[in-house]
Amino acid sequence: MAAISREEVAHLARLSRLAVSEEEIDVFAGQLDVILQAVARVGEVVAEDIPPTSHSVPLTNVLRDDVEVPCLTPEEALAGAPDVEEGRFRVPRILEEEA
Repeated sequence: MAAISREEVAHLARLSRLAVSEEEIDVFAGQLDVILQAVARVGEVVAEDIPPTSHSVPLTNVLRDDVEVPCLTPEEALAGAPDVEEGRFRVPRILEEEA
């Protein structure tokens, strides 16, 4: 596979509307060439007997089933609160604004 040329990198930069310097074109050409070679190597793998997957290992759901369990009533939850207002915990104001 031929290396990506400076002209191709400059063309891609123009298409992407990126302002790149001459030095950056050289750097990007080398980087893009490495990427394209890696993609070409992956494309060489012939594995028709291997099904496409999104993960390398099988995934299983590790969540438990939803099960209703007894819980506190609102009155029980508020029973130990230092201050209650309109069925809610009352806490000190932390912002300097009026309600």
